[in-house]
Amino acid sequence: MERKDYIAWKLGFSNRHTVTRFFMNGLPIFKQDPRLHIKKLQFDGVPVKQYQPREDHTKHQRGILFFHGGIGIWGSLYIYERVCRYLARESASFVVSVEYRLAPEHPYPAQFEDCLKATIHLLKNAKEYGVDPDCIVISGDSSGATLAAAVCQELVKRTDLPKVRAQILLHPFLQAVDFNLPSYQQNAFAPMISKNTILKVGLKYLGKDWSLLQVAMKGSHVPEDMRIKWKTWINPDHIPKRFKSRGYKPAPPTPFSPKVLEQSNEFFDTTFSPLLAEDDIISQLPETYILTCEYDVLRDDGLLYKKRLEDAGIGVAWEHLEDAFHGIVFVLEIPVFPFSCVTRKLDFVVKFIKGLPVSGEISLAGGVKAFTKGGGGL
Repeated sequence: MERKDYIAWKLGFSNRHTVTRFFMNGLPIFKQDPRLHIKKLQFDGVPVKQYQPREDHTKHQRGILFFHGGIGIWGSLYIYERVCRYLARESASFVVSVEYRLAPEHPYPAQFEDCLKATIHLLKNAKEYGVDPDCIVISGDSSGATLAAAVCQELVKRTDLPKVRAQILLHPFLQAVDFNLPSYQQNAFAPMISKNTILKVGLKYLGKDWSLLQVAMKGSHVPEDMRIKWKTWINPDHIPKRFKSRGYKPAPPTPFSPKVLEQSNEFFDTTFSPLLAEDDIISQLPETYILTCEYDVLRDDGLLYKKRLEDAGIGVAWEHLEDAFHGIVFVLEIPVFPFSCVTRKLDFVVKFIKGLPVSGEISLAGGVKAFTKGGGGL
Protein backbone atom coordinates (compact mmCIF):
# COMPACT_ATOMS: atom_id res chain seq x y z
CA MET A 1 0.00 0.00 0.00
CA GLU A 2 1.41 3.39 -0.97
CA ARG A 3 2.01 5.92 1.81
CA LYS A 4 -0.79 8.28 0.68
CA ASP A 5 -3.23 5.37 0.49
CA TYR A 6 -2.16 4.15 3.93
CA ILE A 7 -2.75 7.61 5.46
CA ALA A 8 -6.17 7.84 3.81
CA TRP A 9 -7.03 4.37 5.08
CA LYS A 10 -5.98 5.25 8.65
CA LEU A 11 -8.19 8.34 8.47
CA GLY A 12 -11.14 6.18 7.49
CA PHE A 13 -11.14 7.10 3.78
CA SER A 14 -11.16 3.55 2.46
CA ASN A 15 -12.66 4.44 -0.93
CA ARG A 16 -13.76 7.39 -3.03
CA HIS A 17 -17.27 7.23 -1.60
CA THR A 18 -16.11 7.79 1.97
CA VAL A 19 -14.04 10.78 0.78
CA THR A 20 -17.06 12.26 -1.01
CA ARG A 21 -19.25 11.65 2.03
CA PHE A 22 -16.76 13.41 4.29
CA PHE A 23 -16.68 16.58 2.20
CA MET A 24 -20.43 16.55 1.52
CA ASN A 25 -21.17 16.41 5.24
CA GLY A 26 -19.33 19.67 5.80
CA LEU A 27 -18.93 21.07 9.30
CA PRO A 28 -21.39 19.84 11.92
CA ILE A 29 -23.73 22.35 13.56
CA PHE A 30 -22.71 22.66 17.19
CA LYS A 31 -25.07 25.51 18.04
CA GLN A 32 -28.19 24.41 19.89
CA ASP A 33 -31.61 25.60 18.80
CA PRO A 34 -33.53 26.82 21.87
CA ARG A 35 -36.83 26.30 20.06
CA LEU A 36 -36.29 22.57 19.47
CA HIS A 37 -35.69 19.34 21.35
CA ILE A 38 -33.11 17.49 19.24
CA LYS A 39 -31.89 14.00 19.98
CA LYS A 40 -30.80 10.77 18.35
CA LEU A 41 -32.97 7.68 18.64
CA GLN A 42 -33.45 4.24 17.14
CA PHE A 43 -36.66 3.34 15.33
CA ASP A 44 -36.78 -0.46 15.29
CA GLY A 45 -32.99 -0.57 15.00
CA VAL A 46 -32.73 2.22 12.42
CA PRO A 47 -30.79 5.32 13.58
CA VAL A 48 -32.86 8.51 13.41
CA LYS A 49 -32.66 12.07 14.65
CA GLN A 50 -35.74 13.82 16.00
CA TYR A 51 -36.51 17.53 15.92
CA GLN A 52 -39.44 18.47 18.16
CA PRO A 53 -40.73 21.99 18.82
CA ARG A 54 -40.60 22.91 22.50
CA GLU A 55 -43.91 24.77 22.23
CA ASP A 56 -46.82 22.52 21.30
CA HIS A 57 -49.98 24.42 20.33
CA THR A 58 -52.06 21.35 19.45
CA LYS A 59 -53.05 18.15 21.21
CA HIS A 60 -50.80 16.18 18.88
CA GLN A 61 -48.24 17.36 16.36
CA ARG A 62 -47.83 16.45 12.73
CA GLY A 63 -45.18 13.82 12.20
CA ILE A 64 -42.78 14.16 9.28
CA LEU A 65 -40.35 11.45 8.23
CA PHE A 66 -37.51 12.85 6.13
CA PHE A 67 -35.25 10.75 3.90
CA HIS A 68 -32.04 12.43 2.78
CA GLY A 69 -30.69 12.40 -0.78
CA GLY A 70 -27.38 11.14 -2.14
CA ILE A 71 -28.31 8.41 -4.68
CA GLY A 72 -28.19 5.79 -1.94
CA ILE A 73 -24.40 6.14 -1.63
CA TRP A 74 -23.85 9.66 -0.28
CA GLY A 75 -25.75 11.93 2.07
CA SER A 76 -26.44 11.82 5.79
CA LEU A 77 -28.31 13.43 8.65
CA TYR A 78 -25.63 16.11 8.85
CA ILE A 79 -26.20 17.51 5.36
CA TYR A 80 -29.89 18.01 6.08
CA GLU A 81 -29.55 19.24 9.66
CA ARG A 82 -30.52 22.82 8.74
CA VAL A 83 -33.39 21.62 6.59
CA CYS A 84 -34.91 19.44 9.30
CA ARG A 85 -34.53 22.16 11.93
CA TYR A 86 -36.23 24.64 9.62
CA LEU A 87 -39.15 22.33 8.86
CA ALA A 88 -39.68 21.48 12.53
CA ARG A 89 -39.56 25.13 13.64
CA GLU A 90 -41.60 26.70 10.89
CA SER A 91 -44.30 24.03 10.59
CA ALA A 92 -44.44 23.20 14.32
CA SER A 93 -44.02 19.51 13.46
CA PHE A 94 -42.23 16.50 14.90
CA VAL A 95 -39.56 15.79 12.26
CA VAL A 96 -37.61 12.53 12.08
CA SER A 97 -34.57 12.32 9.81
CA VAL A 98 -33.71 8.72 8.94
CA GLU A 99 -30.08 7.55 8.78
CA TYR A 100 -30.57 4.64 6.41
CA ARG A 101 -27.65 2.41 5.43
CA LEU A 102 -25.63 3.35 2.38
CA ALA A 103 -24.40 1.37 -0.61
CA PRO A 104 -22.08 -0.15 -1.68
CA GLU A 105 -21.32 -1.36 1.87
CA HIS A 106 -25.02 -2.18 2.28
CA PRO A 107 -26.38 -3.29 -1.09
CA TYR A 108 -29.71 -2.12 -2.50
CA PRO A 109 -32.50 -2.38 -1.35
CA ALA A 110 -31.23 -1.99 2.25
CA GLN A 111 -31.94 1.74 1.96
CA PHE A 112 -35.61 1.19 1.19
CA GLU A 113 -35.92 -1.46 3.91
CA ASP A 114 -34.54 0.93 6.55
CA CYS A 115 -36.86 3.77 5.51
CA LEU A 116 -39.85 1.44 5.50
CA LYS A 117 -38.95 0.03 8.92
CA ALA A 118 -38.56 3.52 10.46
CA THR A 119 -41.85 4.66 8.95
CA ILE A 120 -43.77 1.66 10.25
CA HIS A 121 -42.30 2.26 13.71
CA LEU A 122 -43.61 5.85 13.79
CA LEU A 123 -47.01 4.83 12.43
CA LYS A 124 -47.35 2.20 15.15
CA ASN A 125 -46.04 4.36 18.00
CA ALA A 126 -47.07 7.87 16.96
CA LYS A 127 -48.88 8.77 20.17
CA GLU A 128 -45.84 7.90 22.27
CA TYR A 129 -43.99 10.72 20.51
CA GLY A 130 -46.87 13.19 20.76
CA VAL A 131 -47.70 12.72 17.08
CA ASP A 132 -51.16 12.49 15.55
CA PRO A 133 -51.20 9.02 13.90
CA ASP A 134 -53.59 10.35 11.26
CA CYS A 135 -51.26 13.17 10.25
CA ILE A 136 -47.95 11.51 9.38
CA VAL A 137 -46.15 12.76 6.28
CA ILE A 138 -43.43 10.91 4.35
CA SER A 139 -40.92 13.20 2.64
CA GLY A 140 -37.56 13.16 0.92
CA ASP A 141 -35.14 15.07 -1.22
CA SER A 142 -33.75 13.72 -4.53
CA SER A 143 -33.14 9.97 -4.07
CA GLY A 144 -34.68 10.41 -0.63
CA ALA A 145 -37.84 11.41 -2.49
CA THR A 146 -37.53 8.17 -4.48
CA LEU A 147 -37.51 6.29 -1.18
CA ALA A 148 -40.45 8.34 0.10
CA ALA A 149 -42.50 7.53 -3.00
CA ALA A 150 -41.59 3.84 -2.78
CA VAL A 151 -42.44 3.62 0.93
CA CYS A 152 -45.82 5.29 0.33
CA GLN A 153 -46.57 2.79 -2.42
CA GLU A 154 -45.63 -0.13 -0.20
CA LEU A 155 -47.81 1.10 2.66
CA VAL A 156 -51.03 1.28 0.62
CA LYS A 157 -51.03 -2.53 0.88
CA ARG A 158 -51.05 -2.41 4.69
CA THR A 159 -54.44 -2.47 6.40
CA ASP A 160 -52.99 -2.87 9.89
CA LEU A 161 -51.46 0.61 10.05
CA PRO A 162 -52.77 4.20 10.03
CA LYS A 163 -52.91 5.68 6.55
CA VAL A 164 -50.10 8.03 5.53
CA ARG A 165 -51.56 11.55 5.39
CA ALA A 166 -49.36 12.96 2.63
CA GLN A 167 -46.09 12.60 0.76
CA ILE A 168 -43.61 15.38 -0.05
CA LEU A 169 -41.29 14.76 -2.99
CA LEU A 170 -38.54 17.33 -3.56
CA HIS A 171 -37.10 16.99 -7.10
CA PRO A 172 -37.44 13.19 -7.08
CA PHE A 173 -35.80 10.51 -9.23
CA LEU A 174 -38.71 8.30 -10.29
CA GLN A 175 -37.85 6.26 -13.37
CA ALA A 176 -34.94 4.50 -15.08
CA VAL A 177 -36.65 3.96 -18.43
CA ASP A 178 -35.97 7.14 -20.41
CA PHE A 179 -32.81 9.15 -19.84
CA ASN A 180 -33.46 11.38 -22.84
CA LEU A 181 -36.42 13.36 -21.60
CA PRO A 182 -36.18 17.13 -22.20
CA SER A 183 -34.78 17.82 -18.72
CA TYR A 184 -32.02 15.22 -19.22
CA GLN A 185 -31.01 16.87 -22.49
CA GLN A 186 -31.24 20.48 -21.29
CA ASN A 187 -29.50 19.93 -17.96
CA ALA A 188 -26.99 17.25 -18.86
CA PHE A 189 -24.18 19.40 -17.40
CA ALA A 190 -26.16 21.31 -14.76
CA PRO A 191 -24.65 22.12 -11.32
CA MET A 192 -24.64 19.58 -8.49
CA ILE A 193 -25.75 16.57 -10.51
CA SER A 194 -25.14 15.88 -14.20
CA LYS A 195 -26.73 13.23 -16.39
CA ASN A 196 -23.49 11.26 -16.39
CA THR A 197 -23.15 11.45 -12.59
CA ILE A 198 -26.67 10.30 -11.81
CA LEU A 199 -26.29 7.30 -14.10
CA LYS A 200 -22.82 6.31 -12.90
CA VAL A 201 -23.66 6.62 -9.23
CA GLY A 202 -27.06 5.01 -9.78
CA LEU A 203 -25.34 1.99 -11.32
CA LYS A 204 -22.97 1.81 -8.36
CA TYR A 205 -25.94 2.00 -6.01
CA LEU A 206 -27.52 -1.01 -7.71
CA GLY A 207 -24.21 -2.89 -7.74
CA LYS A 208 -23.95 -2.73 -11.53
CA ASP A 209 -20.94 -2.30 -13.77
CA TRP A 210 -20.35 1.08 -15.41
CA SER A 211 -20.21 -0.67 -18.77
CA LEU A 212 -24.02 -0.32 -18.76
CA LEU A 213 -23.77 3.46 -18.80
CA GLN A 214 -23.96 4.14 -22.53
CA VAL A 215 -26.52 1.47 -23.39
CA ALA A 216 -28.76 2.66 -20.54
CA MET A 217 -28.49 6.23 -21.80
CA LYS A 218 -29.70 5.06 -25.21
CA GLY A 219 -32.51 2.91 -23.80
CA SER A 220 -31.30 -0.49 -25.00
CA HIS A 221 -32.38 -2.04 -21.68
CA VAL A 222 -36.11 -1.55 -22.36
CA PRO A 223 -38.01 -4.34 -24.22
CA GLU A 224 -40.49 -3.19 -26.86
CA ASP A 225 -43.56 -4.53 -25.02
CA MET A 226 -42.54 -2.68 -21.86
CA ARG A 227 -41.79 0.46 -23.84
CA ILE A 228 -45.32 0.38 -25.30
CA LYS A 229 -46.90 -0.18 -21.86
CA TRP A 230 -44.90 2.53 -20.14
CA LYS A 231 -45.38 5.06 -22.94
CA THR A 232 -48.67 5.93 -21.29
CA TRP A 233 -46.74 7.11 -18.23
CA ILE A 234 -43.28 8.04 -19.52
CA ASN A 235 -43.63 10.08 -22.66
CA PRO A 236 -42.03 13.39 -23.73
CA ASP A 237 -45.42 14.33 -25.18
CA HIS A 238 -46.69 14.61 -21.60
CA ILE A 239 -44.11 17.31 -20.83
CA PRO A 240 -45.72 20.73 -21.44
CA LYS A 241 -44.35 22.77 -24.33
CA ARG A 242 -42.93 25.51 -22.13
CA PHE A 243 -40.49 23.01 -20.60
CA LYS A 244 -39.05 22.28 -24.05
CA SER A 245 -38.27 25.90 -24.85
CA ARG A 246 -34.58 25.51 -23.94
CA GLY A 247 -34.28 22.78 -26.53
CA TYR A 248 -35.35 19.20 -27.04
CA LYS A 249 -34.66 16.67 -29.77
CA PRO A 250 -36.47 13.30 -29.68
CA ALA A 251 -33.98 10.49 -29.27
CA PRO A 252 -33.73 8.04 -32.19
CA PRO A 253 -35.04 4.52 -31.49
CA THR A 254 -32.42 2.06 -30.27
CA PRO A 255 -32.45 -1.74 -30.63
CA PHE A 256 -33.35 -3.71 -27.52
CA SER A 257 -30.63 -5.94 -26.05
CA PRO A 258 -31.80 -8.96 -23.97
CA LYS A 259 -28.31 -9.17 -22.47
CA VAL A 260 -28.53 -5.58 -21.24
CA LEU A 261 -31.97 -6.23 -19.75
CA GLU A 262 -30.63 -9.26 -17.89
CA GLN A 263 -27.98 -7.03 -16.32
CA SER A 264 -30.35 -4.20 -15.44
CA ASN A 265 -33.58 -5.79 -14.19
CA GLU A 266 -33.46 -3.75 -10.98
CA PHE A 267 -33.97 -0.59 -13.06
CA PHE A 268 -37.64 -1.52 -13.22
CA ASP A 269 -38.20 -2.30 -9.53
CA THR A 270 -40.78 0.11 -8.18
CA THR A 271 -38.51 0.67 -5.17
CA PHE A 272 -36.06 2.20 -7.68
CA SER A 273 -38.53 3.48 -10.30
CA PRO A 274 -41.77 4.34 -8.44
CA LEU A 275 -43.28 5.83 -11.60
CA LEU A 276 -43.69 2.25 -12.88
CA ALA A 277 -46.13 1.20 -10.15
CA GLU A 278 -49.42 -0.25 -11.35
CA ASP A 279 -52.59 1.84 -11.48
CA ASP A 280 -54.19 0.13 -8.49
CA ILE A 281 -51.27 1.29 -6.32
CA ILE A 282 -51.11 4.82 -7.72
CA SER A 283 -54.85 5.35 -7.19
CA GLN A 284 -54.50 4.67 -3.43
CA LEU A 285 -51.66 7.11 -2.75
CA PRO A 286 -52.09 10.02 -0.34
CA GLU A 287 -52.24 13.72 -1.06
CA THR A 288 -48.93 14.75 -2.60
CA TYR A 289 -46.61 17.75 -2.79
CA ILE A 290 -44.06 17.80 -5.61
CA LEU A 291 -41.33 20.38 -6.11
CA THR A 292 -39.33 20.65 -9.34
CA CYS A 293 -36.39 22.85 -10.32
CA GLU A 294 -35.79 24.16 -13.83
CA TYR A 295 -32.06 23.41 -13.95
CA ASP A 296 -32.32 19.78 -12.91
CA VAL A 297 -32.04 16.55 -14.91
CA LEU A 298 -34.83 15.13 -12.73
CA ARG A 299 -37.33 17.90 -13.43
CA ASP A 300 -39.40 15.84 -15.87
CA ASP A 301 -39.65 12.85 -13.53
CA GLY A 302 -41.57 15.11 -11.16
CA LEU A 303 -43.77 16.47 -13.94
CA LEU A 304 -44.64 12.97 -15.18
CA TYR A 305 -45.49 11.73 -11.68
CA LYS A 306 -47.63 14.81 -11.12
CA LYS A 307 -49.65 14.00 -14.23
CA ARG A 308 -49.97 10.35 -13.33
CA LEU A 309 -51.23 11.12 -9.83
CA GLU A 310 -53.68 13.71 -11.08
CA ASP A 311 -54.98 11.31 -13.74
CA ALA A 312 -55.65 8.85 -10.90
CA GLY A 313 -57.60 11.47 -8.94
CA ILE A 314 -54.92 12.15 -6.31
CA GLY A 315 -54.67 15.70 -4.99
CA VAL A 316 -51.34 17.23 -6.01
CA ALA A 317 -49.75 20.48 -4.88
CA TRP A 318 -46.91 21.41 -7.22
CA GLU A 319 -44.31 24.15 -7.16
CA HIS A 320 -41.69 24.86 -9.79
CA LEU A 321 -38.60 26.97 -9.12
CA GLU A 322 -37.53 28.65 -12.34
CA ASP A 323 -34.22 29.88 -10.87
CA ALA A 324 -33.05 26.78 -8.97
CA PHE A 325 -30.89 23.75 -9.57
CA HIS A 326 -30.77 20.28 -8.02
CA GLY A 327 -29.49 20.14 -4.45
CA ILE A 328 -29.91 23.86 -3.80
CA VAL A 329 -31.30 23.04 -0.34
CA PHE A 330 -27.79 22.20 0.92
CA VAL A 331 -26.92 25.89 1.29
CA LEU A 332 -29.91 26.84 3.47
CA GLU A 333 -29.00 29.52 6.04
CA ILE A 334 -25.34 29.64 4.95
CA PRO A 335 -24.59 33.40 4.53
CA VAL A 336 -21.95 32.96 1.80
CA PHE A 337 -24.59 31.32 -0.44
CA PRO A 338 -27.45 33.88 -0.50
CA PHE A 339 -29.81 32.00 -2.83
CA SER A 340 -33.31 33.30 -2.10
CA CYS A 341 -34.86 30.30 -3.86
CA VAL A 342 -33.67 28.00 -1.04
CA THR A 343 -35.88 29.62 1.57
CA ARG A 344 -38.73 29.94 -0.92
CA LYS A 345 -38.47 26.23 -1.61
CA LEU A 346 -38.86 25.29 2.04
CA ASP A 347 -41.51 27.92 2.68
CA PHE A 348 -43.64 26.26 -0.01
CA VAL A 349 -43.20 22.96 1.83
CA VAL A 350 -44.08 24.54 5.18
CA LYS A 351 -47.24 26.04 3.68
CA PHE A 352 -48.30 22.62 2.46
CA ILE A 353 -47.61 20.99 5.84
CA LYS A 354 -49.57 23.65 7.71
CA GLY A 355 -52.53 22.89 5.47
CA LEU A 356 -52.72 19.40 6.94
CA PRO A 357 -54.80 19.73 10.14
CA VAL A 358 -54.00 17.62 13.18
CA SER A 359 -56.62 16.25 15.58
CA GLY A 360 -58.70 19.03 17.07
CA GLU A 361 -57.21 21.69 14.80
CA ILE A 362 -58.90 23.58 11.95
CA SER A 363 -56.70 24.18 8.93
CA LEU A 364 -56.31 27.83 7.97
CA ALA A 365 -53.71 27.33 5.27
CA GLY A 366 -56.11 25.74 2.80
CA GLY A 367 -54.20 22.54 2.17
CA VAL A 368 -53.72 21.19 -1.30
CA LYS A 369 -56.66 23.01 -2.84
CA ALA A 370 -55.07 26.34 -2.06
CA PHE A 371 -52.23 25.93 -4.53
CA THR A 372 -52.79 22.80 -6.59
CA LYS A 373 -51.17 24.26 -9.69
CA GLY A 374 -48.24 25.67 -7.74
CA GLY A 375 -45.89 27.57 -10.01
CA GLY A 376 -48.46 28.70 -12.50
CA GLY A 377 -49.91 25.42 -13.72
CA LEU A 378 -48.88 23.24 -16.62
